[in-house]
Amino acid sequence: MTTLLEPGQIPHASGEPPRVLTADAKDVFAHRARRFAQLAEGHPLGDYLRFMGRLAQAQQRALDAMPAVPVPDDAAQSQSRQHAMPPVPAQSWPRDPAWRKALRAILDEVAPAASATAAATLEAMAGLDDAALEALADRVLRTELYGEQADKLPFVAAALQAYWTRLAVQLGTAALHPLDVPGVCPCCGALPSLSVIGASPEVPGLRYLHCSLCNTEWNVTRAQCTACDAGESAVAYQHIEGDKGLVQAETCDVCKSYLKLIRRDKDAAADPVADDLATLALDILVDESGYSRSGPNLLLAPGGG
Repeated sequence: MTTLLEPGQIPHASGEPPRVLTADAKDVFAHRARRFAQLAEGHPLGDYLRFMGRLAQAQQRALDAMPAVPVPDDAAQSQSRQHAMPPVPAQSWPRDPAWRKALRAILDEVAPAASATAAATLEAMAGLDDAALEALADRVLRTELYGEQADKLPFVAAALQAYWTRLAVQLGTAALHPLDVPGVCPCCGALPSLSVIGASPEVPGLRYLHCSLCNTEWNVTRAQCTACDAGESAVAYQHIEGDKGLVQAETCDVCKSYLKLIRRDKDAAADPVADDLATLALDILVDESGYSRSGPNLLLAPGGG
């Protein structure tokens, strides 16, 4: 879930919609866990979704327990604004060790619910030193979600999401401004995992991109490709026949990419991560039609089986 700018932080006229929404630190992952539990009922991937719900619960507890972490000072934030750069860029911001503490706590919490395969991954991760964990973090932040040890990357990503969400919340919406490149997060520069219509009840018809890393959401034009900026004539919407269209794939015939779109205006309980992972059949359908996904879900490592 997300929270709106405070009235005094809205940059222009009071009637202008907020350009950036930051996560509700008290509930963002807890809401996700509840949504996973709801979606798991009667779902072919029910066991997987329930485990991911347990992971989201662990993320919330890790975020709740995380103390304040270093963020850019006023001068650094001013420089970021001046150059239209994200203040805590995913690939270059010096990570605080707090993220590794969060990872250890997450691994301990999800272990009792792990399948045999996941339990083997967790056991292997317990033996990794800090340098090895940091190397895995580098891969996640470069979205290299494949290859050797890919099975470990979703757990590393879960801890990094908790850490970067803490950074975003500490910075606050006043420090976040849309960038010259609208398709990347104004907080951390990461790619969006998908877009959301009705990101908040106060903005029911607007579209926001949802950051795959820090849970920040930022306003973008509807019916426009977020990867190549192609206009409405190049964009189409696909969904599984017979469903309610809550989750759609926005495809672009110019760059042959797609990004999922969640209609939270149709169901306020919808969650960008949970509803994404519950609709992997849509990804398969669109992929088979020749489109490539333009933004990752960091909790899904395609190369990890």
